[in-house]
Amino acid sequence: MAAMLQPQIILLKEGTDTSQGKAQVVSNINACTAVADVVRTTLGPRGMDKLIHDDKGNTTISNDGATIMKLLDIVHPAAKILVDIAKSQDSEVGDGTTTVVLLSGEFLKEAKPFIEDGVHPQNLIRSYRTASFLAINKIKDLAVSIEGKSLEEKKSLLAKCAATTLSSKLIGGEKEFFANMVVEAVLAIGNDDRLNLIGIKKVPGGNMRDSFLVNGVAFKKTFSYAGFEQQPKKFLNPKILLLNIELELKSEKENAEIRLSDPLQYQSIVDAEWNIIYDKLDKCVKSGAKIVLSRLAIGDLATQYFADRDIFCAGRVMEEDLQRVAAATGGTVQTSVNNVIDEVLGSCEAFEERQVGNERFNIFSGCPSGQTATIVLRGGADQFIEEAERSLHDAIMIVRRALKNSTIVPGGGAIDMELSRYLRQHARTIAGKSQLFINSFAKALEVIPRQLCDNAGFDSTDILNKLRQKHASGEGANYGVDINTGGIADSFANFVWEPAVVKVNAINAATEACCLILSVDETVKNPKSESAQGEAAASAMAGRGRGGANFRGRGGRGMRRR
Repeated sequence: MAAMLQPQIILLKEGTDTSQGKAQVVSNINACTAVADVVRTTLGPRGMDKLIHDDKGNTTISNDGATIMKLLDIVHPAAKILVDIAKSQDSEVGDGTTTVVLLSGEFLKEAKPFIEDGVHPQNLIRSYRTASFLAINKIKDLAVSIEGKSLEEKKSLLAKCAATTLSSKLIGGEKEFFANMVVEAVLAIGNDDRLNLIGIKKVPGGNMRDSFLVNGVAFKKTFSYAGFEQQPKKFLNPKILLLNIELELKSEKENAEIRLSDPLQYQSIVDAEWNIIYDKLDKCVKSGAKIVLSRLAIGDLATQYFADRDIFCAGRVMEEDLQRVAAATGGTVQTSVNNVIDEVLGSCEAFEERQVGNERFNIFSGCPSGQTATIVLRGGADQFIEEAERSLHDAIMIVRRALKNSTIVPGGGAIDMELSRYLRQHARTIAGKSQLFINSFAKALEVIPRQLCDNAGFDSTDILNKLRQKHASGEGANYGVDINTGGIADSFANFVWEPAVVKVNAINAATEACCLILSVDETVKNPKSESAQGEAAASAMAGRGRGGANFRGRGGRGMRRR
């Protein structure tokens, strides 16, 4: 009887939602599988696109895993982990974002029956980590280096990596055209890691093949004043002055007050304003520069002054473009026009202002430092150009990675099938439950070739059986899905390549996310119901009221005592 009268121990606030145990792990797995199913159909050259319409009315068409994951407003706490790994894959490698989400979802799907049968999650985690370690080492063994090749050979190898990435994008039809453009752009910036040195400018109109690469800097014509039309629009070997100051008449500060004893002094004050601006302009001209760019405004007086002296000027140039001009031409951005020496001036072989579509572009080409490049993208619809920019970003990242980590592996699901075969073989040498777990990891890797077939409308069971047989024979390590014929083919011979670092990163991130989700066995949600907030607000108000009453009471007594 005494035991029955024990008071209930309340640890958490009333209304707190707690769910724990096996059911919680399974629920998290189901949530992650649902997220993976969203991006599943976007994988590969025949992947479909997603049209995402947000609450602000913006429409995005994309088949880039990371973009879709960012735009989906996922609220489930466990499923958010998949969004994070897609983002990390995008920032680290640039491509393989759909792959990483799919792999993670598949690992969890394979783990689900074991969890339901009562296997402890830690046993699964241990085996998955071992399998991931073995798989990554196997990738490093299978990878082929492209180091030590001549520049021309390297260019064609890198273009093949870029083409593999672009084949699954909206601009896949023109992948050779864009792959060469991306390789040229990445080689132009050399060893510099800053991605913003490759500018991508979007001009609606025309078709994709009207896009072009500038080995230098191109940016849209800035806002200009009268007199701009009289300036020359083309120079050969000009000197370039970069400024971060305004070149226009400064008005006095508000409420400025000048007291004069003589009316004649007024004219000298007005003249001083003009002298200051003329002095600045004169110093710009004396520096020998033929092009003056400033981040701040260049007014109508300055524009006309420069036009009379055959100098081109542009004000309100964006910070990013100005920095790229500085990197390309070897100039330095000045915050004063005093003491402008030759060392701070930039130079380039040619400058011209050219019409692109319905925009005017300022183009600097043949830059001595050559540390920057600009891709001008053309296309029909705005959404199309936006997606083309995202696709090129992925390709640029891939080419940079392939340059730095110069090892490649066959794509088209070939490496995944080979890893699956290797892990199944390894599992047979292990006693105990972990044999089953490593086998399930191996089976999960087959999701990539299977999904490639499904998305292309082929019979995935038939093609996977052919692939398993080919890989098991010991001589088909490079065989993957042939999207064109619906059979299997040597991915390496068909130049379907991807940098090894993409796969290593994807397997690493997917395994980590999977282990993290499996290790969570309880979720605690704090109550944030409106009633709770309403009560809190009411009690706070009541507290203030009481405090006020006491204060008034004390004040009243004090008054009486006096």
